[in-house]
Amino acid sequence: MEEEIKDLRQRIMKLDKFLQDPPIVADTVTGSRKDLTIGPIKVTGIPDPIYRRKQAARERYKKLLELKEAELLELTTQAEEYIDSIPKSELRIMFRLYFIDGLSDAKVADRMNWIFPNRNKKYTDENVKKRRQRFFEKIENVPPCPDER
Repeated sequence: MEEEIKDLRQRIMKLDKFLQDPPIVADTVTGSRKDLTIGPIKVTGIPDPIYRRKQAARERYKKLLELKEAELLELTTQAEEYIDSIPKSELRIMFRLYFIDGLSDAKVADRMNWIFPNRNKKYTDENVKKRRQRFFEKIENVPPCPDER
């Protein structure tokens, strides 16, 4: 979902750039000038239908982005509440780093080693992965964690 939000933001930025500096189109028509002579007249402007479509698309993307951000915030809050219910603080920290902050197992291990420098056995990416798997094996009806991010 985070990637989807990033994609929406990029699309909105692209449309903003277009709307701030829309392309100017020009055409030559035959008509009467101010001095009432007939001849070619150059007409320039912004293509209105394209501009309006891009504006409408931008508004749709903004609304969709707001909905996705609200949904992500709700899911993140639920995940944090669940993590807070875990009795062991070490696992809570590990889960926050992995599930909330989105760090890889290796980065979680590095961060845990930094948080707990006096631990006899250092954390490794395999150690972190195994502890997560063991925690979820104890709970029924929970699908296994994905091996890769």
